Amino acid sequence: MTKTEQLVDLLNNDIIPEIEDVIDGLFELINDAKTATAEVKEELNELQELKTEFKVMLEEALTGELEEEEAEEILAEIAEMRAEGEEA
Repeated sequence: MTKTEQLVDLLNNDIIPEIEDVIDGLFELINDAKTATAEVKEELNELQELKTEFKVMLEEALTGELEEEEAEEILAEIAEMRAEGEEA
């Protein structure tokens, strides 16, 4: 499997669904609380932007616009972000 294929798989089956789950959870929190804090709204906006960026990345990978070297760098960055998230 190429790095681009690995990236497509990771984005489709892991990253984007995880972000969507968190976004859904934030929407529920906002609806339940009726008055969401500015912090929750900011987190929601940031996650929606991140989801958009990942979807653009996915489209570029699917259309061949993303080179193998770029895909490898992105995979490394994602792994680093996840490792930092687990430490927190």
